[in-house]
Amino acid sequence: MYTKTLVLIFLAVSTTADGRSANKKQTEIRYDPTWESLDSRPLPTWYDEAKIGIFVSWALFSVPSFGSEWFWERWKEDKNPMYVQYMKENYRPDFTYADFASDFTAEFYDAEAWAELFAASGAKYIVFITKHHGGFCNWPTNVSFNWNSMMVGPKRDLVGEMSQSLRSKTDLRLGLYHSLYEWFHPLFLQDKANNYTTNRFAKEKTMPELYELVNTYKPDIVWSDGDPLAPDTYWGSKEFLAWLYNDSPVKEKVVTNDRWGKGDHCHHGGFLTCHDRYNPGVLQPRKWEDAMTIDKKSWGFRREAVLEDFLTMDEIIAVLAETVSCGGNMLINVGPTKYGMISPIYEERLRQMGEWLKVNGEAIYASKPWVAQNDTVTPGVWYTQRAGTVYAIVLNWPQPGQLILGSALPKSGMKVNLLGYTEGSFTWQNASPKGISITIPPIPVNQMPCQWAWVFAMT
Repeated sequence: MYTKTLVLIFLAVSTTADGRSANKKQTEIRYDPTWESLDSRPLPTWYDEAKIGIFVSWALFSVPSFGSEWFWERWKEDKNPMYVQYMKENYRPDFTYADFASDFTAEFYDAEAWAELFAASGAKYIVFITKHHGGFCNWPTNVSFNWNSMMVGPKRDLVGEMSQSLRSKTDLRLGLYHSLYEWFHPLFLQDKANNYTTNRFAKEKTMPELYELVNTYKPDIVWSDGDPLAPDTYWGSKEFLAWLYNDSPVKEKVVTNDRWGKGDHCHHGGFLTCHDRYNPGVLQPRKWEDAMTIDKKSWGFRREAVLEDFLTMDEIIAVLAETVSCGGNMLINVGPTKYGMISPIYEERLRQMGEWLKVNGEAIYASKPWVAQNDTVTPGVWYTQRAGTVYAIVLNWPQPGQLILGSALPKSGMKVNLLGYTEGSFTWQNASPKGISITIPPIPVNQMPCQWAWVFAMT
């Protein structure tokens, strides 16, 4: 039984110079398997300071390459004629989801190259799919011995390779995505038919997988999904989280999301995701994350995608600025191919984001929301603050040389600088009726600090 009280443990660990024993007091907080107790756990500081993560959508849906959402339309094939044609040309009429596994080759998967790219993007953590709703496991699990990436398809430990490369080559933190339910598993379908009054699938499959993942790979984030059907009492989520916070090998550092059972999302857990592409646009009372995609239409790789389907860098930076200003983290998604390649459009976007963050990262990492999130006068301006400096992230270069910040607070002796610009600070004056007006001199193109969104620091 777990207790919510403080347990004080006294240990004699040393002696003083005069020979007296010196007792050190160690304080341990334990959490009950209740939401009241679990939600009281402080969020590890590293996660709030990180601000940016990368979600890696890589599973068997990468084989047909019509995105991940196409499976939701699996029984309405007439809505996607390209998918119908693909299946007719490549699979038997009686195909099953399992038939995709042999084509999930991952032959060009280079975990070290991926780790280098993710580090270059400026992200501070990744979230890697271990198992999507189809049930195929990207690690050699003991729970699903013949339905995992070591036994069929790649014949490799995809999760293990990513974990090793991240930790040996970068300082990025490892997050693991895991789907609670599986579309086709007979035990889950049986429990569902029994209205979840039985929970063999949860006890024999889902929870053993989660314990195994944590003990094997020691992730910094456990990112749960697939929760809308059954309550957390069916899954045993609260009991797992109590173990994770109290006794697991990652109890001090681990962060969790909110998708642990029907009705839990946006209410319980470490940070809130609420729904995919969640971006409220206003400051939230709890830590939240915007899980969003570079491909506007899909999480998984799509063979039919065209350039206009992908967010531009202007759009990505706009989402980042809005998210961080309102107290959230941005989790930006990439969808690799079945071969294990991250296509050039994703790579370009990630490396460009890293270039922008090299100049403007001090306005993002470890920042806090300011008293105002966006400007009251000039559209497309978002604020953050850090260590006594207020940052105005300006999405559109001001014309014709005057930037009016209606929400800025004029103070005597305040200096205004453009991050990355080395030619000195800018002059400013009080604006009417409030705020400040910054005078921006003509700046040659080759002296502009970045190509997208400019950050003015007010110290």
